[in-house]
Amino acid sequence: MSHVKVADDILDRLRDRDPRFHPKAYLFVLSALHHVMGGMSKPRHITGWELAVGVRDLALREFGLLARMVLGHWGVHATDDVGEIVFALVEAGILVKQDEDRIRDFHALFDFEDVFERNYPWVIGSGGGS
Repeated sequence: MSHVKVADDILDRLRDRDPRFHPKAYLFVLSALHHVMGGMSKPRHITGWELAVGVRDLALREFGLLARMVLGHWGVHATDDVGEIVFALVEAGILVKQDEDRIRDFHALFDFEDVFERNYPWVIGSGGGS
């Protein structure tokens, strides 16, 4: 059985377990984890806050102004949803948690409307404008 087939089977099981989240949401959270860990000088366990910020930063980088809409389409509307995805990945054996890790570590860390819309990090170009 190929790795792709195994991955598809796992994503199907995750989707069956909690149909609120599109399979791409799980892959995106794993990508955000990789993104966060790639910025570290040496590997270590990351916190819920660090992963939620990684999801935010990667979504802004990848999707820009559409970040909230894309995440919402995948069923991710709040940092609590990121926690639900993380703990589903733990249950599936894809991620490992430490004893002190709790789903509440992801509870209401920031508001998606604030970070993706109201406080969108506009970049002002260097050429003219007002």
